[in-house]
Amino acid sequence: MYHFQTVKHIVHGPDSLNSLGDKLALLDKPLQRVVLVTQNAMHQLGVTERVVAQLEAKSIAVTVVDDVEIEPTLENIEGVFRRAVAPAAPDALIAIGGGSVLDAAKLFAVLLTNDMPLRDMLGIDKVPNAGAPMVLVPTTSGTGSEVTPNAIVTLPDEELKIGVVSRHLLPTLVILDATLTLGLPKPITAATGMDAFTHSLESFISTKANPISDTFALESMRLIAGSIVEAYQQPGSVQARSDMLLGSMYGGLALTAAGTAAVHALAYPLGGKFHVTHGVANAMLLPHVMAFNMDACAPRLKRAACVCGLAQESDSDEVAARKLIDQISAWTATLEIPQNLRDFGVAEEHLADMAVAASKVTRLMVNNPKALSLGDIQQLYRCLLP
Repeated sequence: MYHFQTVKHIVHGPDSLNSLGDKLALLDKPLQRVVLVTQNAMHQLGVTERVVAQLEAKSIAVTVVDDVEIEPTLENIEGVFRRAVAPAAPDALIAIGGGSVLDAAKLFAVLLTNDMPLRDMLGIDKVPNAGAPMVLVPTTSGTGSEVTPNAIVTLPDEELKIGVVSRHLLPTLVILDATLTLGLPKPITAATGMDAFTHSLESFISTKANPISDTFALESMRLIAGSIVEAYQQPGSVQARSDMLLGSMYGGLALTAAGTAAVHALAYPLGGKFHVTHGVANAMLLPHVMAFNMDACAPRLKRAACVCGLAQESDSDEVAARKLIDQISAWTATLEIPQNLRDFGVAEEHLADMAVAASKVTRLMVNNPKALSLGDIQQLYRCLLP
């Protein structure tokens, strides 16, 4: 038996953000006040001004919130909520930005309707009530947060990132406008793109993989494999950006249906303690974890390699799997993603504690096709300490 859930409405196409004012009717309630969660880059690009103009043309009052941190902490989310979101008493939230902005808006939405601290929502299905209606507009092709029931927060005191997972975090409307990603800096294009590929590949080899997740994961990998280098090297390519945006969304749908696995579990301590951005951490770990997993899922890795155009059906499972792993390593080199954890302050003496922290992310570790001991986890981190 498979259970799949997603958003109610998805709008896709270049300049589709221009339809926002009209698409708000899909929220099925009259709007008088809206909180727009965004980031400074959207002000600089004129996106905030465009959105506010559309809303004001519909006689909707707008409160702009732009002080969500990159990879926000629990304290940051609750502080911004108390200071700016709750006093605005919005009928709905609109978020335009990267994964951190989208995750923050999802948490604001449920904080508005649940009288409980955010810490008590951490984990799976701990949010009692539906949140305020949401419109999510991603500006990076990476997290897939716009279509997942997940939101991630950092807990500095525990040096870890934790997820809130709830059906109440799904928005009503998603707008995918590739033109919003044209101005992304190359490092963000690289890191978020590899993050999206990680979502799809991990979902595909997950112990919870199913025909629904497989459909989205395979198409996601096909799109990303064919466009990630072009999006990085030719950032003005609307076609490459559009394929990356769709691939990222499909990756979000895949992980919603099957979940990610050990790569993400190992990435969380890197982000929580050493502030390695999520996409970079995933990209660094991905080839090493897949090499570790290969004997447990080589046929699946072969299917992924074939759909990405990297292998032939005549290849053995192991040969095809190795071609995929080698290509992932080649992508990280082409995309100039760091490969040395020492650059972030990680040393041998940190590995034992990091391994324990990663092992505690059991909701992801159980999805991995091969069990990892603490020694296995340390050795995988050690691969990135040349």
